[in-house]
Amino acid sequence: MADPIVTPQELLIKLTEGREFDFFREAMLSVLRELMEVEISQKTGASLGERTSERVCMRNGYRERRLDTRVGSLALPIPKLREGSYFPSFLEPRRRSEEALLAVIAEAYVKGVSTRKVEDLVVALGLDGISKSEVSRICERLDGQVEAFRGRPLLGRYPYLFLDATYEKVRDDSGRVVSMALVVAYGVAETGEREVLGLDVCRSEDHAFWRGFCAGLVARGLSGVALVVSDAHKGLRRAIEEVFLGASWQRCRVHFLRNLLSLVPKDGQGMVLAAVRLIFQQPDKVRAQEELRALADRLRDRLPRVSALLLEAEEEILAHMEFPTEHWRQISSTNPLERLNKEINRRTRVVGIFPCEKSLIRLIGAVLAEQNDEWAVSRKYMSRHSLARIYQSSTPEIEGDAVHAVAIPVH
Repeated sequence: MADPIVTPQELLIKLTEGREFDFFREAMLSVLRELMEVEISQKTGASLGERTSERVCMRNGYRERRLDTRVGSLALPIPKLREGSYFPSFLEPRRRSEEALLAVIAEAYVKGVSTRKVEDLVVALGLDGISKSEVSRICERLDGQVEAFRGRPLLGRYPYLFLDATYEKVRDDSGRVVSMALVVAYGVAETGEREVLGLDVCRSEDHAFWRGFCAGLVARGLSGVALVVSDAHKGLRRAIEEVFLGASWQRCRVHFLRNLLSLVPKDGQGMVLAAVRLIFQQPDKVRAQEELRALADRLRDRLPRVSALLLEAEEEILAHMEFPTEHWRQISSTNPLERLNKEINRRTRVVGIFPCEKSLIRLIGAVLAEQNDEWAVSRKYMSRHSLARIYQSSTPEIEGDAVHAVAIPVH
């Protein structure tokens, strides 16, 4: 049965008289009713009970529709028409990420694997009874949107590609909670826009997975990659070398510094960090190399492992200096993806443990699709003119039966 709806005037009287009632619930019902009245009046050409020659169709009672909101589950009386149909605009699907979050929570609850945290969330959201059919319906629609986003063609060239992974707790088919890697690929198009290129979930970041993931991006149209930025995971690095022939590899500066400082006693970390940062502040690659080698010489006796790591990683951590100077800050690390990962973590913390692998992809896919939409209409991340300098000349890259244009880096 639909909830009784009061007018704003009746609501105000109740409030001033101090009557006991759920103010926010009735206020929302009142507002939604007014919105529906405005829309249905425009559609019929007349207000409720109005006699006019401009009326184009008649009303035909109401039908009940449940709406789950932050103030609880509301039973809305939606007006019906004798001819045609009417559906309130505010009942259009929620933002994808919010609906995906709700679907994940609901799915965990329905499967009976929800933790107390999820149960508390269900109560906090005011959801009265979640049916399996309703969860299936929501998930089916969201899965279609996410899969379309993940499999869309990649058009144009992407000079910069960033690859990174974060770890989430997921319940597997046997009911055990395991840690899975959530892998995200992010790129900068030659037109200057940022774009989420792909995402996937795996149990092990081995070479086979990374090669398949990178090859999948190429199969969807990824081309023109001049620089790949990632951490120094062996399987990932090997996959990059095999799939993106001719592209340079930049070892994430932030990850490298963490690895380097782990070899330094605590009382000397500040000094070493300041000295290494001087390397990246040099105006060109030649001077950066000179500064790095000089530092390695100074540390050879006191910190031989640090000295050896600096010399070993020289080309990897300075690869970005072969590209336009104005890009150095953005392409020397995976920090752009780290910020994206923080947004992902903010959403996943709400869930805690995902009921299945598919639910993780559903939620994060929706979050990333929304982020991608926002980037598409926001200010360009890099100037088109500066990116064009990367493609002043090119050579063919042949991999299997496919031929890809690979940029030759220029200053």
